[in-house]
Amino acid sequence: MRKRPLLVEAARVLRKDMTPQEKHLWFDFLRHYPIKIYRQKIINDFIADFYCAKAMLIIELDGNQHYTEDGLAHDAERTNILNALGFLVIRFPNSEIDNNFSSVCNQIDNLIKSRIKAPLR
Repeated sequence: MRKRPLLVEAARVLRKDMTPQEKHLWFDFLRHYPIKIYRQKIINDFIADFYCAKAMLIIELDGNQHYTEDGLAHDAERTNILNALGFLVIRFPNSEIDNNFSSVCNQIDNLIKSRIKAPLR
């Protein structure tokens, strides 16, 4: 599948200008996770916040714009498309990163382990 130049540039900008919550999750957990996780990864026509290919898992962090009527509809459509392609999409509101970081990390870790069905070291 050929990547679109605009998506490639958008992903590059998003990697450079991560939200505080994305930075926290990336630098304090995902970056050194024992299985490769990508940030701002192009999948189909979308840019996933974080992506674990081995587990076919997409991790999305949602700010306030995701909780508008349009945002909820867009996210639902996007999730349905990605689910149909075999991906599991999980979403966390930014407030969960801010207030329950260890719980978010545990949920991600448990999901990855259950999807790859192999112990991680």
